[in-house]
Amino acid sequence: MQYKRILLKLSGEALMTKESGIDHGMLLEIANQVKEIRELGAEIGIVLGGGNIFRGKAGEREGIDRVTGDYIGMLATVINSLAFQDALEALGVPSRVQTALSIEKIAEPYDRKAAIEHLQNKSIVIFACGTGNPYFTTDTAAALRAVEIKADVLMKATKVNGVYDRDPEASKDAKFFPEITYTEVLNRGLQVMDLTAITLCKENNLPVIVLNIREKDNMKRAALGEHIGTIVRRKA
Repeated sequence: MQYKRILLKLSGEALMTKESGIDHGMLLEIANQVKEIRELGAEIGIVLGGGNIFRGKAGEREGIDRVTGDYIGMLATVINSLAFQDALEALGVPSRVQTALSIEKIAEPYDRKAAIEHLQNKSIVIFACGTGNPYFTTDTAAALRAVEIKADVLMKATKVNGVYDRDPEASKDAKFFPEITYTEVLNRGLQVMDLTAITLCKENNLPVIVLNIREKDNMKRAALGEHIGTIVRRKA
């Protein structure tokens, strides 16, 4: 394994049907990919977004207070996390959900030392509720948890093949970057992750791999060291 400990960031959109909610077929497909990487010896933490159910910024446009909206979004990540845990356990993969907000009847409160112990015992740890604070995205939560558990890499699974200079779905001539530095991402204003997340990765020299989750075996190939998608690091 190129990377022994991996933090996987999954957007809510990666799990959704054409309209909204959770695509259980896709959920099981991604869970199978996680299972394969675990069987190769990797320790895996996961941060899920909640955009397939509710997004705080979108709620604000509808008149919902931003702080309230962000807390609703955090609860959406709990729904996705429990669904993903169920998919993993259906495959025989032990997993734990830890939440930044206290919901002890259904999940453990976030505890860094306990999370690392679970990882060392080969359980998948799913981190829900973002950072537990409004105004912070799940991208920032993923970067934070990755640094806290001393992950070797942050894998951001998306529906595109990596990082482009503009939206490849809207522009056919969008330029693809197989490698790029944190500084270039910040200077160009590229929508890889939010600025707080990228800065946190830069300050802690945490490489970020952006890949297409819908391409079968991409995560496994990247975990084994194959160059998949785009890698964001200090020197490209």
